[in-house]
Amino acid sequence: MRKYLSALIFAFVFLLSPVFSQAQSQTAKALIDAAAKKSSLSESIEYLKKNVASVSVNAEKRAVYAFLAAVLEQQGMYAEAQKTYAQAAGIQGSAQGGGAGGANKNSEELVIDAVRCALCAGDYASADSYLNSAVRGSKNENIIAYMKLYEQWSALCKAKKESDTKESIAMLKTYATLDSMKAVRPSVLLTLWHLTGESKFAESLKSNYPKSMESAIVKGEIQTLPTPFWYFVPRNGVDLPEISDMSTGGASGSVSPSSGQSGSSSSSASASSAKSEKVVRQQLGLFRDEANAKSLVERLASKGFKADITSEVRPSGTKYYLVVVKENAKGSVGDELRSAGFDCYPLFD
Repeated sequence: MRKYLSALIFAFVFLLSPVFSQAQSQTAKALIDAAAKKSSLSESIEYLKKNVASVSVNAEKRAVYAFLAAVLEQQGMYAEAQKTYAQAAGIQGSAQGGGAGGANKNSEELVIDAVRCALCAGDYASADSYLNSAVRGSKNENIIAYMKLYEQWSALCKAKKESDTKESIAMLKTYATLDSMKAVRPSVLLTLWHLTGESKFAESLKSNYPKSMESAIVKGEIQTLPTPFWYFVPRNGVDLPEISDMSTGGASGSVSPSSGQSGSSSSSASASSAKSEKVVRQQLGLFRDEANAKSLVERLASKGFKADITSEVRPSGTKYYLVVVKENAKGSVGDELRSAGFDCYPLFD
């Protein structure tokens, strides 16, 4: 299981969803607090799943589902997080004003969260379905801004060659100038920088949003866990780029549309449980072409590392190949890989 990363890495403002007040239902709070005391993150998640049905008040049940979805998202469990956000959105009852993980969110906000996770999971059909739901009639300016941004991201996911991205790039350039899109402007600028490689978008982030996660990404200071979204969107004149060499460091090409939660809204369950998680492997790559995965394995072998290839099928039906190296008893494999010039991400038990 992927570890919950600190706010510096995984709490990525790139997809920052709206966060409001901090009050929370006592019943929901009690359940979440109990989950936070479990010895591992997986136990916390299972505890929430098992006990959420015991919450009888709709608003409180919605809060628990929303919190659970946020935890799942922060762990990279996007397909399950997508379904859990949607489940929370379908529960009638007004939001209760809060709690960790954005448990106060209304149905529109939760649907937007489900869209984000669908994109992360490579399930673009579900993302479009959510975008075409009742949320399309929203009167909330921020919701509309996120909806417009995610529509372009979904379109980019379907692009097969660079020319297919031109319409989205034109739309995003317009969005970057509109006051109505200010809630997602850093995300828009980062997307444009990633797609075009034009330095003006990076400079705008660094000058206008110097403390944002987006700015840190363009400066190469932080990374997020990989997802298919950014790996396979055509960009910079290269069709269907694959990160077959993750030794380049930096953020370009390894940005993922991950958690929409800010550091203040991350789950106490995640923060406390992650400390007891054990690193079992280091992930070095994610590929649609098995030949590219084998090529990375060969390069690792030339540096003295024994790597394996595992596979997983995303909800979209696409099969991906992951290159992993087992952690040693000293827990030093990650540092050794980075010293040898390979970027890697820890996978936890």
